[in-house]
Amino acid sequence: MIDLYTWGTPNGKKASIMLEEVGLAYNVHPINIMKDEQFGADFLKISPNNKIPAIVDEDGPDGDPMPLFESGAILIYLAEKCQREDLLPASGENRYNVLQWLMFQMGGVGPMFGQTHHFLQFAKEDVPYAKERYSTELQRLYGVMNTQLADNEYLAGDVFSIADIATYPWVSRYAWHPIDMADYPHVKRWYDRLSKRESVEAGMNVPTPPPA
Repeated sequence: MIDLYTWGTPNGKKASIMLEEVGLAYNVHPINIMKDEQFGADFLKISPNNKIPAIVDEDGPDGDPMPLFESGAILIYLAEKCQREDLLPASGENRYNVLQWLMFQMGGVGPMFGQTHHFLQFAKEDVPYAKERYSTELQRLYGVMNTQLADNEYLAGDVFSIADIATYPWVSRYAWHPIDMADYPHVKRWYDRLSKRESVEAGMNVPTPPPA
């Protein structure tokens, strides 16, 4: 059994989509980051960085409970635990192709989209420089994805992978982004296709449906 500690953020949705995809039984423990519950002493023992998502696998690699934080690490761990080589090949060029697109999300899409969300949606003061800086980078990243998806069904090629799971929840907030999805038709095709996937639909509703 997996214990999932999460909230309704794009990073949180990565873990729930993955758990739905691999079919492992899991319990959901909402960590309300709006009430600073991520800073609680008990959660700190699981996630030293005070960030969601985190999991505790009661049947870890050595047979003992194992806590794990950082969404990218969780995706890799679950793919390997379940031997889902479609989601993450065990070796060779295809493995590193998936990993490079996962890192593209971790180092680019996540941080830059997150900063765009902050300055456009939540900042207490208007900061035009920050809005322009992060919006411009967000648009560039959409362009990178659009180019990649022009020749590939999914981000890492022709097979759905953890790179797609990691990226989809961030793109799902496209209504917050200073873009027109029609300008990125290959991203839109990819997004629409993933939206119909059963595991994606189920995972996006954990612990609560995403904001409109």
